[in-house]
Amino acid sequence: MCVNMGVTILHPLDWLVIAAYFIGIVWLGIWVGRRVRHTEDFFLGRRSFGPWLIIGQAFGVGTHAEMPVSLAGAVYQFGYSAIWYQWKNLFITPFYWLLGPIFRRFRRTTLGEVYEDRYGPWMGGVYTLWALAYFIFNMGAMLKGAGKLVSAACGGAISANAVVLLMTVSFALYSVIGGLVASAYTNFVQGFLIVVLSFLLVPLGLARVGGFTGIRESLPPNMLSLITPGEIGVFMITMLTINGLIGIVAQPHMLAAVGTGKDEWTCRVGMTYGNFVKRVCTIGWALTGLIAAVMLAQEGHVLADREDAFGYAVRQLFFPGSIGLMVASVLAANMSTCSAFAVDGGALFTQNFYRRFLVRDRDDRHYLRIGRLSGVLITVLGVLFGLYVEMVLEAFLFTETLATFMGISLFAALCWRRATRWGAFTSLLASSAVFFVLTQQKFQTWLRWDPVNFGWSLVAGFAALVVVSYLTRPEPGRRLEEFYNRLEQASYFDEVTGEEKPVEGPGQQLLVVHLLNPGLREGWRSFYRRFAVDLKGLVVAFGVVGALIALAKLILYLP
Repeated sequence: MCVNMGVTILHPLDWLVIAAYFIGIVWLGIWVGRRVRHTEDFFLGRRSFGPWLIIGQAFGVGTHAEMPVSLAGAVYQFGYSAIWYQWKNLFITPFYWLLGPIFRRFRRTTLGEVYEDRYGPWMGGVYTLWALAYFIFNMGAMLKGAGKLVSAACGGAISANAVVLLMTVSFALYSVIGGLVASAYTNFVQGFLIVVLSFLLVPLGLARVGGFTGIRESLPPNMLSLITPGEIGVFMITMLTINGLIGIVAQPHMLAAVGTGKDEWTCRVGMTYGNFVKRVCTIGWALTGLIAAVMLAQEGHVLADREDAFGYAVRQLFFPGSIGLMVASVLAANMSTCSAFAVDGGALFTQNFYRRFLVRDRDDRHYLRIGRLSGVLITVLGVLFGLYVEMVLEAFLFTETLATFMGISLFAALCWRRATRWGAFTSLLASSAVFFVLTQQKFQTWLRWDPVNFGWSLVAGFAALVVVSYLTRPEPGRRLEEFYNRLEQASYFDEVTGEEKPVEGPGQQLLVVHLLNPGLREGWRSFYRRFAVDLKGLVVAFGVVGALIALAKLILYLP
């Protein structure tokens, strides 16, 4: 028998918790951002954040409200192995240890400036247009998705569009005042709420179904297997790993989210272990799906829509006040990302368009004001997209897919000196064209991710970059030297003087930068010595991957 999800009437205590969340997070954002007076503070927090703030940013910006809902539903239907729908990027995470310091060594406000440094002004303009669309589409999709979820949790007492507007006013208020400083601190606090969202249902559900013993007795063995579901095999995980590694470097919010640590160690730790926190939370989402499956099996019921599993568990297990906490956690998962997008979008518009083409040589206060206004404008466009444009999910998938195709040129910029602007532009066109043509032929739709189609698209993109780069004039030597010299010099934020200072001595060379560039002439005997920090951290991070897989499996054997 199918379950009627019904209507949940919120208790006054739930409304009190929700109100306390909104008031508290807005007050915190305004309070920590009240001293922001310069664009360096507003856009980058002076690159002075400690490891906990970077962990909070990496975790908060990368975690969205739809993730626990979709994964719990998949586990309810397919079993524990569906955890790989979110863990498909698990094996990417150790490589973040290699990428984190690169964002700091760029020493730029936006990735649009990085593209301009490496490929020239018009390629920087191409990236800027793409990045602004990325922010608008993704912000609209996330706001609308969270609005629908909260509206359903409130039993329709508040509409999805009203939730969107309330969230927008809240994060826009503290973001426009405090910029990245406010976003970083609120992300850190909201990170705790995201963890609460991930695990709040688990102890309540275990008490209802008789613990893990009850799960093992109620579900068939195949539902408790960690072997990947049929459609997520070794090949698909491999392609998703490549997809993530290439695409992550081009996502426009990454420079501010990761490259604003006070030193390179902070950036490494923040990017890698902030994302590992998300991988841990994924276990909580999967357990919620198993608990829902057990409760429904015991009652002899099934869900018409598998993604109702999370909401079903909420209705069955929560008590007055806890639903309000869950709603606040959902809001936190999306507001943490949207606040960062608003600040980063304002930085892109100000630094790469307004300051570059419209109004030059004005004082810093003028550009700070434009950064705040443009952040609000981009937020408004995102809200309008979320409220009035259909097919939001397809737009979200569109920008996520193109991030990898844009990433081909930035990855080449890092590790291949011969890459040219024409090769970079052609790689974007070729990879996108091959992907969408193959996808249309195979699925009669433009926007369905397929590992085979994606693989051919990558081959086309890299081939176009190499061939066209060899056929066109190299980039000016002076530009290349300036770009790569920055990547060879580490720096840190001096908390005593409040200034950026270079690291004394030769500095730590970065493995990614030397993959294809000259620099390995000293031979393999010196390889470990030169890249020791990269290699040690990579080994430790892969150890964490193994530990997480073991934890996910062994936890099911608890009583």
